[in-house]
Amino acid sequence: MIAAEALAAGLDTPTLCELAGWPRNIDPRDIRDAFEQALAESGVELPDRGLARRHALRRMAARLIDGEITPTDLATGDWWETEVETAAEQSFVVLIPQCECCIEYTLGLDQQTWAAQVRNAALALTSSPPIGPGC
Repeated sequence: MIAAEALAAGLDTPTLCELAGWPRNIDPRDIRDAFEQALAESGVELPDRGLARRHALRRMAARLIDGEITPTDLATGDWWETEVETAAEQSFVVLIPQCECCIEYTLGLDQQTWAAQVRNAALALTSSPPIGPGC
């Protein structure tokens, strides 16, 4: 769908046209490879993994503030491993436990206090200056 939307917006490459016609059940690795090829054909470079991860961290903080996810949802990924560069990122990441059961043991807080701290850190992160294009 993203490929079709990009075509409708005026971005036109051979690989993007091909991608727009692919069914949903294609292997995600093939989609990623083709999408990277389409971006290269357009002269768009993907950020390195670390920078992309930092952008995703900021988007996740925004989703938390908007109520799309809960603080406990943060423990479902490996976000606690994210390499950060700013104080706002560090303040948010340090509150993310490795798993849901670690919330009580790792942080030594009741869940309500922890959830409030996570929301405050998310708000500080989303209010901080963007790290670059895409945020």
